[in-house]
Amino acid sequence: MPSITLVVNGQTHRVDDVAEGEPLLWVLRDRLNIMGPKFGCGAGLCGACTVHIDGEARRSCITPAAMVEGSEVTTIEGLSQNGQLHPLQAAWIDADVPQCGYCQAGQIMNAAALLASNTNPSDAEIDAAMAGNLCRCATYTRIRAAIHAAADKMQHEG
Repeated sequence: MPSITLVVNGQTHRVDDVAEGEPLLWVLRDRLNIMGPKFGCGAGLCGACTVHIDGEARRSCITPAAMVEGSEVTTIEGLSQNGQLHPLQAAWIDADVPQCGYCQAGQIMNAAALLASNTNPSDAEIDAAMAGNLCRCATYTRIRAAIHAAADKMQHEG
């Protein structure tokens, strides 16, 4: 089995004995001890495992780890910068979004990709972008409110 080199949250990691098709999620969690991305469905349908690959939101449970070699992988652990929460993380806290919290890392990562491409999304744009991230606790209205709050903060802080 081959070795691969991954850049995750700005750090380079060599991972040995990566099986063909081994999902990035298992490499992150089992080999690199990065626990933010969660296993939900294993089919890329729920969004609990969402990470950024070169800035794009992707489902790590269906992305082979070997396919991201040479790419920049960001997990929820790498979203904050210099000890400061990302505006979405702060908005999530302020809006009291999580109930059980299981899906929240994936929700935030998907929302961060949305705000990177659309700095002032409408309710409909948020709903469309977030449709693939499921929340069993149904905190969707608080999620939408937090995304709006983070967008406002990001626009005013420039």
